[in-house]
Amino acid sequence: MFLETIRKKLCSPVVYWNLIAMLLVAVALCIGLWFWMIKYTMHGESVDVPEVKGMMIADAEYALERLKLVTVIVDSAYVREQPAGIVLEQKPIAGCRVKSGREIYLTVNQKQTPMNTIPDIAGNCSRREAEARLRALGFKIGPMEFVPGDPDWVIALKVNGREVYTGERVPCDVPVVIVVGNSNVSIEENDELEDLWGFDTEDAEEAEEDYEEEL
Repeated sequence: MFLETIRKKLCSPVVYWNLIAMLLVAVALCIGLWFWMIKYTMHGESVDVPEVKGMMIADAEYALERLKLVTVIVDSAYVREQPAGIVLEQKPIAGCRVKSGREIYLTVNQKQTPMNTIPDIAGNCSRREAEARLRALGFKIGPMEFVPGDPDWVIALKVNGREVYTGERVPCDVPVVIVVGNSNVSIEENDELEDLWGFDTEDAEEAEEDYEEEL
């Protein structure tokens, strides 16, 4: 008796109509979701990425906006030969096909020369270690300067002919001269020393010989 009652309820027209209604709602949701996905992903719509490398940032933004592309400045660099605000790199590159609304990532040239902080190198490391540390920090290395001292040991650092010290900030595009000790370098009197009265070394030696002859 109980099973018969359940069978009649399951086979009633109300159950059939509810099932049909649920099926129709599911189909409608699937169709709506399909059209929404087409619109959201802009299926079939694409544009060619223009060449904005070499443009000023304002011109690049205008060119990208015309194609409904989004400008995103992700990085900056410094190229001394290029004007400030010019686009140095772009991703994706020119010619790639992308969908409208795609973000285009740009690297722009800085307006000011970036500064680097002089590390604790002078008197604390060898020439090779100093070169490696300076290059890793973005410094340019200038010609070596040798002075009397411990061989291959860094005595000082110079920028624009002036000695610089730990913690001092200098422009990154100015070469750093590493002053290195060399036991083979000595101060030659014939080239660098002068007599207190203005004589060079040869004059001083002649004066000394004359003095000895007079004695």
